[in-house]
Amino acid sequence: MRVVVQRVSSASVTIGGVVKSAIGQGLLVLLGVGPADGQEDLDYLVKKVAALRIFDDEEGVMNRSVVDIGGEVLVVSQFTLMASTKKGNRPSYVRAAGHELAIPLYEAFCATLSDAIGRPVGTGEFGAEMAVSLINDGPVTIIIDSQQKDF
Repeated sequence: MRVVVQRVSSASVTIGGVVKSAIGQGLLVLLGVGPADGQEDLDYLVKKVAALRIFDDEEGVMNRSVVDIGGEVLVVSQFTLMASTKKGNRPSYVRAAGHELAIPLYEAFCATLSDAIGRPVGTGEFGAEMAVSLINDGPVTIIIDSQQKDF
């Protein structure tokens, strides 16, 4: 599993002209699922995202987590995070999990992260054409890959 975590002032996801989810200060998490991913990957990323200290403390140092600040989280599925650009200029998506694995892991990730932060997590809709809007705060953008823990 791979996530792109963005510290935001606000973010929303719109589907078919209707806002599905919107958050204020917190994290926008883009989630990609690979065919070898499972519960261990999910648990690793939930723990990392919930505890990631990328919000400023009183001294202006990034020392607080989304839990510490009482922030919100929006999680959007994004299979294109698993793209391979090794050959040519057209990305290959063979590293992305199929719906039968990706949907349950996406839903479990959202539920587990909600439990970890102690509040509901906003979501997109798996497989839908979504318009994601955000105001990146910082900007702060972090990539975490459960298969490359040393990255």
